[in-house]
Amino acid sequence: MDIKNNIKNLFETWSGEKAQVISAMPQSGSYRQYYRISGNSKSAIGAFNPDHKENKAFITFSKHFRSIGLNVPEFYLDDKNSVTYLIEDLGDVSLFSFLSENRNLKEFPEKVTSYYKNSLEHLIRFQFEGSEGLDYSVCYPRSSFDKQSIMWDLNYFKYYFLKLTKTVFDEQLLENDINKFAEFLLSAEMNNFMYRDFQSHNIMIKDEKLYFIDYQGGRKGALQYDVASLLYDAKADVPQKIRDELVEFYIQHLNRRTKINRKEFLNHYYGYILIRILQAMGAYGFRGLYENKVHFLKSIPYSIKNLKYLIDNNLLPDGFPELRKSLAKIINNDELSKFGYHETQDKLKVTINSFSYKNGIPLDLSGNGGGFVFDCRALPNPGRLEKFKELTGRNKEVIFFLENESTVKNFLENVSKISEVSIKNYIERKFTSLVINFGCTGGQHRSVYSAEKLSTLLKNKFDINVEVNHTGLEQKGES
Repeated sequence: MDIKNNIKNLFETWSGEKAQVISAMPQSGSYRQYYRISGNSKSAIGAFNPDHKENKAFITFSKHFRSIGLNVPEFYLDDKNSVTYLIEDLGDVSLFSFLSENRNLKEFPEKVTSYYKNSLEHLIRFQFEGSEGLDYSVCYPRSSFDKQSIMWDLNYFKYYFLKLTKTVFDEQLLENDINKFAEFLLSAEMNNFMYRDFQSHNIMIKDEKLYFIDYQGGRKGALQYDVASLLYDAKADVPQKIRDELVEFYIQHLNRRTKINRKEFLNHYYGYILIRILQAMGAYGFRGLYENKVHFLKSIPYSIKNLKYLIDNNLLPDGFPELRKSLAKIINNDELSKFGYHETQDKLKVTINSFSYKNGIPLDLSGNGGGFVFDCRALPNPGRLEKFKELTGRNKEVIFFLENESTVKNFLENVSKISEVSIKNYIERKFTSLVINFGCTGGQHRSVYSAEKLSTLLKNKFDINVEVNHTGLEQKGES
């Protein structure tokens, strides 16, 4: 299918103008593709999504919300196959981008707080007015945030975060806990519209007004879920003091609509914060660890910070011991907290890793997508000799063995030449990060020796920062 041509035809049919510019927009966490298209005086957003049911939900919701005065993009036109459609162009400024540009380390801008409060007022309208007369039969994939939906989210976390980060847990005990946790969440009132992805990236600012997008996953559910989604949106990193102020603001305005028990509301609220964090971490694991889209990994430290707050302040519901153990292991995993961390620095930092191919190539924690990977498995292997089995590439006996092998010397000379080309170029271009990996079978001898040797060579030749990590030894407890 020629997606761009389809969108171009839709635009020209709708606008009566010839399309002049069509450009792809950055993809987010979904597989939908968006394009901005403009003519002489009009512009629109063209969307491509092969999922007919999801499109039907979005179009139905858009028309309904628009008809009752909620600030959502106007739906213009779709094709006969219902896989491409055209909607109003709301610009490029989201609440998240506005926050990112206007915050500083000391203060959370008052204007941003005001936008958050306005967002919560709009949310209440979605939850109540938006629910009246809504055709819930088009909801996709479920008409309510029921136990099946909750279990999907919790298993997403289990299989795409816990498993991929090699967090050890008892499968049956954890399954028992997440079933009980699902029942706890379902004990909240579930009769209002749940937006599902009510977060700062999906709130647009145009002419000082807020508009709302990406509600195609909406369904019936608990009021607390969307509040948790907005206030504990990982990378927005809203200060806890502001979160507390905003949830009280929401409760105050909610009470004008319907009387609630504040204590019961907050009890479930913290549970919904937890499931929202876990669902997001499942997405970060799938997109980042499985699909190798490194920018998703940058949100992991923020999610860990939010988990720590819940646990340290005893805000989680009682019980669920195996789930709590798993969360504690995540919080205490220093490597997870480093994802996406990159110091501001003037000098180039070269990170040199040794690793075992059995455990996979180390991820680039700077978020720049990785660098060199050199395979040491063709070199003579000291690990085959009994006297070296308990030693590593840092022991003098192993070093002496490898330095007397001409293939090892030639290998490192070539590695050095290749690495130096990039380092010189990176220094000239003022880049700040380069990763060099050495892998061998066990991550103990050849890769360790090579990493240490290259580290010394580079430190002696360049004015750079060099960090060496031996991941194979760390996994064996020998670092």
